[in-house]
Amino acid sequence: MGLWHRMLTQTSYTLQREENTEELPRALHLPFRMPTQNAGAVAVGLKGVRGHRTTKNVVKERPSRMRKLNKHVKFVRDIAREVCGLAPYEKRTIELLRVGRDKRALKFLKRRLGTHLRAKGKRDEMSRTLTSQRKAQSHKKDVKE
Repeated sequence: MGLWHRMLTQTSYTLQREENTEELPRALHLPFRMPTQNAGAVAVGLKGVRGHRTTKNVVKERPSRMRKLNKHVKFVRDIAREVCGLAPYEKRTIELLRVGRDKRALKFLKRRLGTHLRAKGKRDEMSRTLTSQRKAQSHKKDVKE
């Protein structure tokens, strides 16, 4: 009796001993019959994640981790970039992008920054920096002529 008895009596069911066990083959013999009640009222859900039927909690929306860039923060970062310049790995990335080795630049940045997503973002930033440098050079040539 043990486990089945405890499980079923805790949920207010009574076990019923089967009378005619001789008719069943030995492999199909079960000492107890499961209670005959609608199983849908007991537990709901897929196998492995079944539980009692409950009402869902209303969860309020949490603030996003992705914040909007503030004007002042952008201004400060631009000033810092202008004063400090580029880091050595960023200069190397720009050189790789200049000769058209985008994939190699991404691999290099992934090793330096740790994640694929950060590497993609930095590569985009460096390509924007490169295009702005090229625009500035072409603008200087136009002014001289």
